[in-house]
Amino acid sequence: MKIYDTEGFPNPARVRIALAEKGASEKVEFIPVDVMAGEHRTEAFKARNPDATVPCLELEDGSHIAQCTAITEYIDGHFDGPSLTGETPQERARISMMNLRAESGLLDAVGSYFHHATPGLGPDLETDQCAEWGKRQKDVASRTMTYLDGVLAETDYLAGDSFSVADITAYAGLAFADFAKVDIPEHLTHLNAWRARMAARPSIAG
Repeated sequence: MKIYDTEGFPNPARVRIALAEKGASEKVEFIPVDVMAGEHRTEAFKARNPDATVPCLELEDGSHIAQCTAITEYIDGHFDGPSLTGETPQERARISMMNLRAESGLLDAVGSYFHHATPGLGPDLETDQCAEWGKRQKDVASRTMTYLDGVLAETDYLAGDSFSVADITAYAGLAFADFAKVDIPEHLTHLNAWRARMAARPSIAG
């Protein structure tokens, strides 16, 4: 099993955390992709993943799985260990719901701000920017942080009593927010306390 990724980027980080939680980090081969040089946009890479994004999972039969949520779902089902996506239909639905909210409302919103309303990855890669859209998405990210703070006032984790992919996605979203200089307000005490707890997990702290 191979994972094509760029270490330190938000979505690759989600997959690496999931692997670490399952105790499977040593069971895959990581293939670095030079995003800054545009390697993800080459025909060779797009033959593996037409989305031209990292990460991309290559299975032993040569087939590929792209999209971070799909990859983490495969990892969760393939390797032993506590489930990250839920055991019962209700757990799976709740985790999926919260993961989508964290992904679209925080991580992707910060990404849109970064890629559209800032210099992003530079003029060679940021070729189709819309600054107004990016600024609106920054507001979406801020509202999502407030929403997540409210959720965490009631539960230890974003989808209930157990750590899940929703927590991984939100943690990566906040890390991206730091990088993109999107403020995480200090008054969101539940969110900030949760983040400190997540940072201490072996899968994240390393």
